[in-house]
Amino acid sequence: MPGKFHAFMGFLLAPVCGMMLAFHQGNPFVADYDRAEIATAKAQEDMIGLQETAKDTSAILKDMQTALAKEKKADEAQKNQLDQLLAKSQSSQQVSTELLDNLLQTLLGKPIDQHFGTNSRIKVYSLQEAGYSGYMAKVRVYNPNALKMVMANDTVYSRGETTSHATKRKGAILGINAGGFDKRKGGTLAPLGMTVVDGQIKTYSTNPNLRFVGFNNSGRLVGGKIPTQAEVKQMGVLQGASFLPALLEDGVAKPIPSAWANRREPRTLIGNFENGDLLIIVIDGRNKGGSKGVTLEEAQRKLKEFKVRDAFNLDGGSSSVFYYNGKVLNHPSNGRELPLTTHLVVMP
Repeated sequence: MPGKFHAFMGFLLAPVCGMMLAFHQGNPFVADYDRAEIATAKAQEDMIGLQETAKDTSAILKDMQTALAKEKKADEAQKNQLDQLLAKSQSSQQVSTELLDNLLQTLLGKPIDQHFGTNSRIKVYSLQEAGYSGYMAKVRVYNPNALKMVMANDTVYSRGETTSHATKRKGAILGINAGGFDKRKGGTLAPLGMTVVDGQIKTYSTNPNLRFVGFNNSGRLVGGKIPTQAEVKQMGVLQGASFLPALLEDGVAKPIPSAWANRREPRTLIGNFENGDLLIIVIDGRNKGGSKGVTLEEAQRKLKEFKVRDAFNLDGGSSSVFYYNGKVLNHPSNGRELPLTTHLVVMP
């Protein structure tokens, strides 16, 4: 009987003992709950960390945007101030050389070289824009003899002469290619349109498409359509050559002929400011891996940005050359200078 009683009690107490043993070893349900709670807490911590990182990143971006906005605002304020000063000076027909120099330096940086002579003052700049590059010179002439139109070997018909040779031959410091030309029978070259040297009309043409680009007896830029030789004399023209088209007149862009529109080429450009100072630009093109040239529409926008009043396109392409102080600074698209018929030079 006692044995049966013990067995019966053992049977009744077995589940209780098993549960006590299980609780003694650790409640699995409690452990699972704790693990879930820990995982949830960690996820919340990770989320808080991500939110803090996002806040930090947002703050950094906001600071960068604020700094960029301030920089842009400062640039715009400086440009607006220059525009206001120019407008004020232009209203009185007196744009100071210093003001124009400040504008160009703001847009281009400091000149890469300067010349202060008895006949002229020249500041040379490197022009670096998206897709093209070149050189430009701001020129102030002190007398009309500072500017010379040079014909190749001083003759109308010739085999041509390079810009560097013509510039050195005349004792000038700056030289660029000038008017267009035709190749004649036998290989000789002849200037297009009208050419004036030292007040003498060397060639004349009534081609309605060409535009004259020259300088009068005050050293001022004159040009456009000049219908008669008598008008050349009346205007007091001393030097000049012909090409096309006109780009700006009184600060307003002129229409570009359809055959010339949106064509990217090497260019030689000349213009004047309100105070009479000249701006000469040569832009390279067709350079593999380098400058691609510029369209005349892009040139008009850049000239207006520089506050140029009147401007003309001279012969370009493989003719474009910028020679200064004994060196060809630009990169002619042919890899070398070509012999040409006319050159504009500036005496030192």
